[in-house]
Amino acid sequence: MDRHPAPRPGPAPLLIACALGIEHLALRTGDRSGAPGAMTVLRTGMGPQNAERAVTGALGKENLRDAAVLATGFCAGLAPGMHPGDLVVAEETRDARGSTPCTGTGLLVEELVRAVPGRTVHTGPLTGSDHVVRGQERGALLATGAIAVDMESAATLHSAVRTGQRPVAAVRVVVDAPQHELVRIGTVRGGISAFRVLRAVLPAFFEWHRSSLLPRR
Repeated sequence: MDRHPAPRPGPAPLLIACALGIEHLALRTGDRSGAPGAMTVLRTGMGPQNAERAVTGALGKENLRDAAVLATGFCAGLAPGMHPGDLVVAEETRDARGSTPCTGTGLLVEELVRAVPGRTVHTGPLTGSDHVVRGQERGALLATGAIAVDMESAATLHSAVRTGQRPVAAVRVVVDAPQHELVRIGTVRGGISAFRVLRAVLPAFFEWHRSSLLPRR
């Protein structure tokens, strides 16, 4: 009889994916006091192809094989009334390959309201693009039902679920909107506001992670 059973596996780790150096900086310098034991912040590089390659590679490693995946960073808001610093919690991400449903959207909204009081949180479909969207193209995407667009979230979540069953989510900070188009991140008030919000969201991500874990296989 085995008197020393194998230890129970720990909780699945958390992989947070972003594209830009400024997004990575915001996440690295945010409040990590409630972080799970195993958390990785992955900078994928810009665009869907880079995101797909980086996330697939990361999830191919043994220590991240069962990780929950959360895509984050900045986005362009599509709906009238959006402002820089608003938050977008995706109900699903979309691209040419279809849609990926997100896990725990309601919980994320609740936790973001606590983490960043006073900021507006929008929920709805988050669509993907392979280029920066401006002008009339925003209206065309809004007509599809999407409320925001970015270049990496859809590819990140598609890659994540393709490699195995796991919780996935996407949370983006609006850095420009129809009435507030951004010329260059970090040079105007909108970019600075979005950076500060992104620094503050980690506690909400940690609560989502704790509430949506899958046991290791």
